[in-house]
Amino acid sequence: MADRIELDGLEAYGYHGVYDFEKDKGQKFIIDLVVWTDFSAATASDEISETISYVDLADIAVAVVEGPSLDLIETLAATIADRLNDLAGVIAVEVTVHKPDAPIHHPFTDVRVVARRSQKSSQRPVAGTGQ
Repeated sequence: MADRIELDGLEAYGYHGVYDFEKDKGQKFIIDLVVWTDFSAATASDEISETISYVDLADIAVAVVEGPSLDLIETLAATIADRLNDLAGVIAVEVTVHKPDAPIHHPFTDVRVVARRSQKSSQRPVAGTGQ
C-alpha cells in the first residue's frame, strides 16, 4: 500500500492541438496529478526534504504545458507523467489533462486524457548496488 499526493485543478496556458489556431491562440489546460509514494519518513521527521513537494509537482506540470507545442493532449499527459515518474520516491503517477475549450462543435462537459506510469524495479537499478 502506498500513500498519495494529489493536486487537482492546476491551470496552465499552452499552445497544444492539431489545428493551427490552437497553436497560434493557445488555450487553458487543467491538470490533475496523483503521485503514489511512501511518506512514512516524512511523517516521522516532519521534514519536507523527506517527501515530494507538491510545489515541485505543480512546477513540472506547468513547465510542460507552457513548453513546446504538441499536437496531442495524450502526448502532453504522457510527458508530464514521465517527468514526474522520474522523481526520487515516486512509486507511480496518474496525470489527467483536461482541455475545457477543445474545438468540438457540440455541447460537452469535459475532454480529458489520463496517463499512468509506475516504477518497474526490474528496469531501474537498486540504489547503491551499481546494477
